[in-house]
Amino acid sequence: MYNPSTRLLTILEILGARGRMSGPELAARLEVSPRSVRRYVTMLQDMGIPIEGERGRYGTYRLRPGYKLPPLMFSDDEAVALTVGLLLLRRSGSLVDAVTTEGAFAKIDRVLPDAVRRQVTALQETLVLSAPRATETHAPIIDKIGALSRGVKEHRRVWLRYLGKGGASEREIDPYAVVERSGLWNVVGYCHLREDVRIFRVDRVARVTLLEATFAPPEPFDALEYLNRAFATIPALYTAEVILKTDLATARREVFPAVVTFSPHPEGVLMRCTTDGFGWLARTISKFSFDWTVRSPVELEAALREHAAAIVSRLELQVS
Repeated sequence: MYNPSTRLLTILEILGARGRMSGPELAARLEVSPRSVRRYVTMLQDMGIPIEGERGRYGTYRLRPGYKLPPLMFSDDEAVALTVGLLLLRRSGSLVDAVTTEGAFAKIDRVLPDAVRRQVTALQETLVLSAPRATETHAPIIDKIGALSRGVKEHRRVWLRYLGKGGASEREIDPYAVVERSGLWNVVGYCHLREDVRIFRVDRVARVTLLEATFAPPEPFDALEYLNRAFATIPALYTAEVILKTDLATARREVFPAVVTFSPHPEGVLMRCTTDGFGWLARTISKFSFDWTVRSPVELEAALREHAAAIVSRLELQVS
């Protein structure tokens, strides 16, 4: 993915930004072995770069305090990646405001060579992005995401003023993860007010404050899986169960996992979801590339027959 020179510069940039990082962490970032990291660090030290290392299996590296890195430089690919990322941020309209993205564009523009600048300018002026998912209008939330993410990393409790559907409330939570799902940002954590794990939409957080109290996060905890399961089991009029005659990997490719749950079944995979109507579910099932059997309820079978009849009727009209 990278040539050796790029990896050397990347190590410098990471240590300059993070201050201290372990060998395994650097290896994961650079997609190389820890042994290769040690070799690259030695090369930098031989070039006179004051990188200090702590020995041991989990030893860390850092730049000597007070050492100043050369002026910021971007490769062509890095400049293009940053530009596309900023364009996507600007398109979202919910993470950052226009002033922030335009300021970042201006700073990047100042350090680019002419050839790269022309490419970046072309991207800004010609790249066509689809409209973002329609959501409620709210102020940019990048500052709240930053504070909540810090709470997750440092295992620190946070205080929230939350604007839920039932009105405003104040509560303390232990944040386990910040998760983006279907264009919305959520924080999953233990709510001390409700004494249970809860999901909070970040755009409904009016204020967030990091507290000094710490917590021990549950391990393991798959936040995205928890979020998907929670949304797929929201109380509704019906609970549908369909046996999918396929394997789990194929089922996940063909069914949006955020609206259903999967579990092993002797005949394949058991798919469950809650719903107030079956039209969307009938359309989804009709697209499967594998066989399936409706386990319950009978209303879903009726919706599938109705959907099939509508397709046949349209085909007959076209033939006639």
